[in-house]
Parts: sequence; structure tokens; C-alpha cells
Amino acid sequence: MRYAIPEMIGENCMTQQSGQQIYEMIYPRLQAGQPVELDFAGAKRFLSVFFNFAIGQLLRDFDVKTLDRLLSVSNLSPVGQQTYDRVFENAKQYYALDEKGQENIDAIVIEQAAHF
Repeated sequence: MRYAIPEMIGENCMTQQSGQQIYEMIYPRLQAGQPVELDFAGAKRFLSVFFNFAIGQLLRDFDVKTLDRLLSVSNLSPVGQQTYDRVFENAKQYYALDEKGQENIDAIVIEQAAHF
């Protein structure tokens, strides 16, 4: 199934809500073993938080090989691709940690966020 992301959420891929919307649409298809393509043609702006919610949390439920087989992205700008790649790598590392490691990372993030 191909999803034209800008047609669904607009040209800005920047919010947690938009990312969660994409996740909720693609998760059932991936869970059923169906391939999903996310087409970003026309998308102009990207933030990590969007990809964290749209893609990053998939690594909680799927292994990397499964996602590589079932999920594809197309037409990302160089900045969008860089942001996507960074989020994917960070999520792989995070979900590879045990529960205690994840809790430690979460505590650091919460502490850092309190300073803003």
C-alpha cells in the first residue's frame, strides 16, 4: 500500500500528532505482513519528532529485517532522508537496550527537557 504523506498531513512533517497518525495507519498493514510505501513527494519540512512517532516506535514491535522487507520510503529530500536515517538508527539502538537501559535514557531525556 502506498501512502502519499503530503496529501494526508500536508507538506510539513513536523509534529508528534502527524507522526502518530501515520503510525496508526501503517501499523496494522505491517502487522499483517503487507508492504507499505511512504511517499514524501512534495514534503518540504521535517522534524525528528515526526519520524520518532511515525517510524521510530515501529522498532518496538518489529525487528529491523522485517521493517527493511515491508517498509519503504520514497521521494525524501536529502534533509528528510538524513532526519529519517538518524531517527531510525537512534530507535534501533534504543529498542536494543534492556528495560533498565531504556529507563535510564528516558530519565535523561526528561531531565534535559526540564531545562528548556
